[in-house]
Amino acid sequence: MRSGRFALLTVVVLAAASAPARAATIQISMDKLEISPATATAKVGDTVEWINKDALVHTATARNGDFDVTLPANKTASAVLKKAGVVDYYCRFHPNMKATLKIEP
Repeated sequence: MRSGRFALLTVVVLAAASAPARAATIQISMDKLEISPATATAKVGDTVEWINKDALVHTATARNGDFDVTLPANKTASAVLKKAGVVDYYCRFHPNMKATLKIEP
């Protein structure tokens, strides 16, 4: 009986150890014509959720073309990160709004 419990416990522990890590949701706000945080770190597979707290439309437009998200006033939009690297992005309507995403594998 004891060896049966040990075998079952071993299977459960191995299954938990091999389970893939859950993707995270990284929240970034756009408020008073500023992006905060200005530098964020995430991993491939994570979701970035931009929260527009302004009464103006904004975008999160990657300079390398990886994403181009439009955020209506007082709305939220998101994108799933597909590749590693450093991505600089900005708002097409307000080019002084700039930020950087550091995406790890």
